[in-house]
Amino acid sequence: MADKYRLGNFFEDFSIGQKLVHPVPRTLTTGDAALYISLTSDCAPLHSSDEFARQLGYPRAPLNDLLVFHTVFGKSVPDISFNAVANLGYADVRFLTPVYPGDTLRAESEVIGLKENSSGRNGNVYVKTRGINQRDETVLSFNRWVMVHKNDVNSVCGDSRVPDLPERVSPETLSADASLNPAGFDARATGSDCWFDDYEIGERIIHNRGTTLEETEHMSATRLYQNTARVHFDQHMVAHLSHARRLIYGGHIISVARALSFSGLENGLRLLAWNSGAHANPSHAGDTIYAFTDVLDRAPLDNHPGLGALRLRLIAVKNQNPRHDPLEPRTWNSDKNRMSYHPNVVLDLDYWLSMPMRPGK
Repeated sequence: MADKYRLGNFFEDFSIGQKLVHPVPRTLTTGDAALYISLTSDCAPLHSSDEFARQLGYPRAPLNDLLVFHTVFGKSVPDISFNAVANLGYADVRFLTPVYPGDTLRAESEVIGLKENSSGRNGNVYVKTRGINQRDETVLSFNRWVMVHKNDVNSVCGDSRVPDLPERVSPETLSADASLNPAGFDARATGSDCWFDDYEIGERIIHNRGTTLEETEHMSATRLYQNTARVHFDQHMVAHLSHARRLIYGGHIISVARALSFSGLENGLRLLAWNSGAHANPSHAGDTIYAFTDVLDRAPLDNHPGLGALRLRLIAVKNQNPRHDPLEPRTWNSDKNRMSYHPNVVLDLDYWLSMPMRPGK
């Protein structure tokens, strides 16, 4: 008699070109939006105020882009990363269409690369995932790679290939929402007089708060996204691993760091794209997260007069306040003969953020 439960896919179960249609579509609601704010302390008025959103041309407040990302990501976990060691990174992440309460999301993925690791116990799986709404519109697409356990350590990867992923999203390909009217932006809602024009390439913004990660909050957040990866929940399973503790879902770190970055980037609107992202080091409950942002580039959005895109590098740091104890995310490691992340860096996210230009410019 066949087993009635699913063990998820192990590394040897994947093949390049494999298509995966993920189960359990999810209708997102205002309850999800409120819980997301509770778990992350997000303060962005675009996702908090229907009136603010309407002034900008939206029918109501769209759901937070990261809530959408985590929901789609969570759909993919049972097929891709249920047996993960860790999620490693992202490339060419596109936020395409606003999602509103009442929209239903489903997810599909394609395996685009495989690489067996030297230990022989696991390998990296590269996938391209799409989030699709009830109108069959792609609202989100992203590439990610994840380290996955083998079930049989003697199995050999027959087709090893690392995909050639873009290092950045070209600003010429960025596009804001068609209905967005930057002239309707009311800075009284953000409390900031810093506009797109006020940010300089090379500037570093050290955000002014820290957040201590709590076991219950990170587990509640991960459950909100229906992410079932065992490394976040099963203490008995992870007890024999090197860290011996459940890992904080990397997406929760992204959301906490993005919420911290509101201070200094208050007039930012929607995420347009991620160029790249890396979970540089693991984090656990009890760690305190701080964040700073480097301004890498800026570009006007040609299809939207009055609106620009900032290319930002968001760095999340555990247990070290960069305001009082500065650090560089990566430095030369002479022992390994390569650049390495500082051990306290837990996230390195390179992304494009839309922001209105100063009125009258």
